[in-house]
Amino acid sequence: MNDFVNDEQLASWLSDLRLPGVRDRLPSLLDEAARKRLSLRDFVVLLCRHELTSKRHARVLRRLQQARFPMVRELDDFDCKAQPSVDPDKLRDLGTARWVAHGDNLLLLGPPGVGKTHLAIALGRAAIHEDYSVRYVTASTLMTTLMRAHDTDQWDVCLRGFAKPHLLVIDEFGYLPVPASAAHLLFQVVAERYESGSVLLTSNQSIGDWGQVLGDEVVATAILDRLLHHSQVIAIRGESYRLREKRRAGLVAPRSPTEAQERGKAW
Repeated sequence: MNDFVNDEQLASWLSDLRLPGVRDRLPSLLDEAARKRLSLRDFVVLLCRHELTSKRHARVLRRLQQARFPMVRELDDFDCKAQPSVDPDKLRDLGTARWVAHGDNLLLLGPPGVGKTHLAIALGRAAIHEDYSVRYVTASTLMTTLMRAHDTDQWDVCLRGFAKPHLLVIDEFGYLPVPASAAHLLFQVVAERYESGSVLLTSNQSIGDWGQVLGDEVVATAILDRLLHHSQVIAIRGESYRLREKRRAGLVAPRSPTEAQERGKAW
C-alpha cells in the first residue's frame, strides 16, 4: 500500500479539518520541529498552539471589522495628563474588560472634545482583544436604524442585531434630540440587553437632562433605571482637545478663570 501523500493532498486535508493556520505554515512548522528535534507529542502541541493562535488572531480581526469603529483609538494614546479627572488606574482596569464579563454598563459623560469617543472606541477594541464581540454605533445612527426597522418587517432582526454583541457602544447620545416617537425604541434595546450584555454610552448631557433629550421623562427614567443598575459612571471634566490646540495656535482667545470654573461646575 502506498502511503505517500503529496503537499497538495495534505493541504486539502488540513482545509477539510478546518486547520488553515497549520496549512498555511506547515513547511515552516515542519522545519521548526526538525530543528528542535521535537517528539511526536511536542510536535502535535506545536501544531495545536499555532492553530489556536491563528484562529484567535482571525477572530479578533473579524470582530474589529464587525464592530464598525469609525477610527482606530487605543487606551495607551489617551492623554490622562490633559484630562486629570480621568484616573489612569481606572482606565487600565476597564481595559481588562472585566466589566464586560460581568455584564456591567459604562457611562462616559462630559462636554464635547474631552475624549469620550476616544475612550469608547479604545475600550471597545480592548474588549475585542479579550475575546468579546462589540458593536459601535452613534446615537443618531442607532435611532434612524431603529425607526426605519420599526416601520418595516425588520424590527425583530434589527433588535436582535443590537442585543447580540457582548458590548454595545452608543456614542454621542444627547448631541441631537431624539424624536419623541423613537424614545421607546431605545428603551427596548436597553431592556433587551438588561443583565445580559453591556452598554457603553457616551453623552454630553448630564443624567438629569436625559428626559429633555428623549422628550419623555418616563422613558428616560426607565432607561436610566436599567443602565445604572449595574454600572460605572465616569464624568470627564476638562477642555476640548480641539479648542486647546486652537488656543495654542492663537486661533481662539485663552479661557478666563471664570469660564474654566463654570465649565467644571457643569460636570
